[in-house]
Amino acid sequence: MLFGIDRLLAEPDLRAPLADKRVALLAHPASVTADLTHSLDALVAAGVTISAVFGPQHGVRGDLQDNMMESPDFTDPQYGMPVFSLYGEVRRPTDASMDTFDVMLVDLQDVGCRIYTFVTTLLYVLEAAARHGKAVWVLDRPNPAGRPVEGLTLLPGWESFVGAGPMPMRHGMTLGELGHWFIAHYGLEVDYRVIAMAGWAPEAAPGFGWPSERPWINPSPNAANVNMARAYAGTVMLEGTMLSEGRGTTRPLELFGAPDIDARAVIAEMRKLAPEWLAGCSLRDMWFQPTFHKHVGQLCAGVFFHAEGPGYDHAAFRPWRVQALGFKAIRALYPDYALWRDFPYEYVFDKLAIDVINGGPGLRAWVDDAGAAPGDLDAMTLPDETAWIATRQPHLLY
Repeated sequence: MLFGIDRLLAEPDLRAPLADKRVALLAHPASVTADLTHSLDALVAAGVTISAVFGPQHGVRGDLQDNMMESPDFTDPQYGMPVFSLYGEVRRPTDASMDTFDVMLVDLQDVGCRIYTFVTTLLYVLEAAARHGKAVWVLDRPNPAGRPVEGLTLLPGWESFVGAGPMPMRHGMTLGELGHWFIAHYGLEVDYRVIAMAGWAPEAAPGFGWPSERPWINPSPNAANVNMARAYAGTVMLEGTMLSEGRGTTRPLELFGAPDIDARAVIAEMRKLAPEWLAGCSLRDMWFQPTFHKHVGQLCAGVFFHAEGPGYDHAAFRPWRVQALGFKAIRALYPDYALWRDFPYEYVFDKLAIDVINGGPGLRAWVDDAGAAPGDLDAMTLPDETAWIATRQPHLLY
């Protein structure tokens, strides 16, 4: 199959409208061609006039590990064009940076989750392009989490840098498709084009969204493999808790744990509470010792998500519910556990991080309510999921 960048390079007719244009590239380390050439180098070699580069969270170089670590602007040392950070002093393109190009090419590998900030960066770019009369082309890439939809819809007033609009946690769309939805939902007037993939089969085994013939390259430092991308719609919620999500280990965002829990007991309680929510994946108790971040240097008991191997069922796996069930099990076993982390999260200072992540307080309220059953969370969530499947349908390209 071919990603958007591969088609743009292979088909001169697609590139023709760029011939007399100043072109900006929004990219990161996973912005590579089929032969692993970085898109910036490939576009320059193809004769495209790249006048500026933009970088999302974690930077063009992907060198900054944690959230809320800002990247500076700089000058590209090889080509000499300005490199603007969209996760530094600003998160929206400035007027000055918008004046450096006519067309922006967005070539970002996403992981299929609302909270992954490349989604919001795309919206901000589209809004700036509409104001400045610039064109935006998305060079589309696979959603490695595939088409399934899961989670509560972000509530009005809960928009943030991890909540670009009223969609569920796991949206099941590509960035190119999301761009079409943003334009329709927010009524933007912008010259928008998607260079679509050729041959993407999101329902096909074994990748179910990720083509197994293509190597995985981290789009952000802690997005290390497809298993992480599949689990992320659940494990990202750990960022709003006192539990470790595995930062400071070699498998971040594929596990959860802490020094003061019994992982085997947690798994047993999860199976007791809602065994049907654990379909499609395997859970394994394990031990880890983070080298940085939460519980640094402490031996932690953990639960590892295996959304891979012979036990994986793509249609059945529901990572948001699996992680929610982990929280519920801990609350049942340790009623007074200090679960929720209170700190500024992605530039939101007046709300709990877990609520910012979920786009509202519904998930936390369900976990903390001792009388709330799994069916109660389903009752809240299933209508949102059904509605989103219908809402996104006109914007699907594959």
